[in-house]
Amino acid sequence: MPQQRLQKIMAQAELGSRRRCEEIIRQGRVRVNGAVAALGAKADPATDIILVDGARIQPAAEHLYIVVNKPKGVLSANRADKGDERPTIRELVDVPGHLFTIGRLDADSEGLMILTNDGELANRLGHPRYEHTKTYKVTVRGKLSEEARVQWESGIWLDDSRTAACSVKILASNKRSSTLRVVMLEGRKRQIRRVAAALGYPVLRLVRTHIGQLGLGTLRKGAWYQLDAEEIAAMTTAARELADIRRARRQRKRKR
Repeated sequence: MPQQRLQKIMAQAELGSRRRCEEIIRQGRVRVNGAVAALGAKADPATDIILVDGARIQPAAEHLYIVVNKPKGVLSANRADKGDERPTIRELVDVPGHLFTIGRLDADSEGLMILTNDGELANRLGHPRYEHTKTYKVTVRGKLSEEARVQWESGIWLDDSRTAACSVKILASNKRSSTLRVVMLEGRKRQIRRVAAALGYPVLRLVRTHIGQLGLGTLRKGAWYQLDAEEIAAMTTAARELADIRRARRQRKRKR
């Protein structure tokens, strides 16, 4: 493991924010291999002995990023509620330790989910202010009208607030059903299903196909694997539709 600044190592060991860790170093409370450390010093947490107030810092666990193709009927949780016998997404992944979920899906939905022990990334990818995209292939009952598509993109009122602007493209449509590509920044509970129902087009099937630009590919249902560096970069890169969503958001503001 390459050398890192002490305050970063300390923050990763959950000793406080980097600023707080810098103050601890200034106070002379940190020793590296027996010597008092100065602010700006670096160390290798895997080989160097780092003591804070006499207690050794343990190296932070290596970050894992696991993609799972969640089947329908599986809960997006580490544990099911008491009395709920449905399987959980965590039971599909045979990896020890606590894992956060990125992009929860309701039990009736399926598709791409990420499990990780990187809590900071999980928070960033899950918060709308970071403009991180999630893409869905949605089949609804009926032929989606252009008026309804525009309403969906612009946002409708749910729970006393308006849903965020999104991108809705019609991939195929007939009298019986429409297949849509929906790209969102926001993810309220069962939002796609609730918006579609409110517009008069109940969801027949909902599959998340991408988080950022990372797609499911040919991953079979219930299978998983660890992401490599290139795939992690794709996961943290927004879909091209982000430009359309920003445009729709600006148009909505001008209409106020």
